[in-house]
Amino acid sequence: MRVLILAPSVFPHVTGNAVTVERWRRALSREGVAVEVLSAQTTAPAAFVECLRRFSPDVIHVHHAFRAGTLLLDPSVAAACTGCAVVISPGGTDINVDLEVPDRERAVAAVFRMARAVIVQSKETADHLRRRMPDADRKFAFVPKAVCWFGDEPYDLRKIAGCDHGNLIFFLPAGIRPVKGNLECLQAMEKVHVARPPVRFVVAGPAITAEYAGRFEREVRRLSTFAVWIDGIPPAAMRSAYEASDIVVNASFSEGLSNSLLEALAGGRPVLASNIPGNWWPVLGSSGDAPAGLLFDPYDAGAFLENALRLTDGPDLRSEFGQASRSRGMSLPSPEDEADGLVAAYEKALGARIP
Repeated sequence: MRVLILAPSVFPHVTGNAVTVERWRRALSREGVAVEVLSAQTTAPAAFVECLRRFSPDVIHVHHAFRAGTLLLDPSVAAACTGCAVVISPGGTDINVDLEVPDRERAVAAVFRMARAVIVQSKETADHLRRRMPDADRKFAFVPKAVCWFGDEPYDLRKIAGCDHGNLIFFLPAGIRPVKGNLECLQAMEKVHVARPPVRFVVAGPAITAEYAGRFEREVRRLSTFAVWIDGIPPAAMRSAYEASDIVVNASFSEGLSNSLLEALAGGRPVLASNIPGNWWPVLGSSGDAPAGLLFDPYDAGAFLENALRLTDGPDLRSEFGQASRSRGMSLPSPEDEADGLVAAYEKALGARIP
């Protein structure tokens, strides 16, 4: 089987999408699948058509319908895709943001019509898609979402962030763009720092939206006594970075199933996350599970402050959440499990009638 994966960004860029695609590429390759990956942001239609001719994929796997899949709507690309089975794995912003914007909704719907299979990796994603795009239900292919580390390189997060042993680190790993709430979280953390001066805030991720990242950078400079922005941690060192932090933060306004929260679970870290559907399972688990952290309303800075102070002042609470996090992390699917699910989705697409 030959699979071409098209995503908004791919390695060496260190974004959530790139991490996901690289995990897939490695696991699928170990299963004997021939895989090539392309970034939709840096690939022109003509270059994509040339790749199709050269690589001759059986399956085109589009990760993120709007930010990557709209490339398939170019007439020259659409013509070249004839005969390939298109599979979509929607991003969190596909279902929570883009479907709410008329022009984007039409583009997303057009990409979904091209698909023979739609990969869903969480119940919340499936439920939302059923409400907004009922016809997509018959195309669903459920694939368990895994987490993996790309290496065990040491990374002294505390030293790089200028922290000593008396500081408590809130760690937000996310590219700098509006949907991730980096700037809003930074401003909320200022109030936490005023109330508890030993608190430190570390954000790790590349600038993705230039204007927003510019505003974020200016605020980091203003708040440099307690806040640090690291624009890129080597993928092989991410495990070390997580384990050096005290609390992992997710401040997103939209998520599918967050890589960073699954990595927090795998690293046994307590979490503070926005109360949105995509974050419910990582933080709360299933019925009867112990919570791995606290949820806050992303539109309520007071709720963030209250919960951040609970974690700051509660070492026993952090330890309890950390234990639940590690327990849930140990139950996560392996990359091999995820690859098996992907292959099943591709086979479903190859056996399906062209829509």
